[in-house]
Amino acid sequence: MIVPPTGVRVLVATKPVDFRKGMDGLAAYVEQQLLADPFSGVIYVFRAKRADKVKLLFWDGTVICLVTKRLEGAKFCWPAIEDGVMRLSPALLSALLEGQQWSRVHMRRVRAPQATQ
Repeated sequence: MIVPPTGVRVLVATKPVDFRKGMDGLAAYVEQQLLADPFSGVIYVFRAKRADKVKLLFWDGTVICLVTKRLEGAKFCWPAIEDGVMRLSPALLSALLEGQQWSRVHMRRVRAPQATQ
């Protein structure tokens, strides 16, 4: 199970990418197509055309990391294909990586503490 740390930003490229790309190719894609910095600590999520594979690209502070996951006999639940990016919470990314219907995951809302006088 891959569980991203709380508070990390997660951006999903909603358009499928060429899965022959490695970390350098995906980092260039982040810079040129998504107009973002691949070395910012954000987790960038990429999908394959058949929706059965996912790649995560992120900078851990020392090196750029590439994680690939494939579902056997199933497909990941993805948003509609279009240009651009979509932001996910770390919990929704975890649900996506487990093959769950992440759009149905409900996050518990926490109230901010009230000031005491």
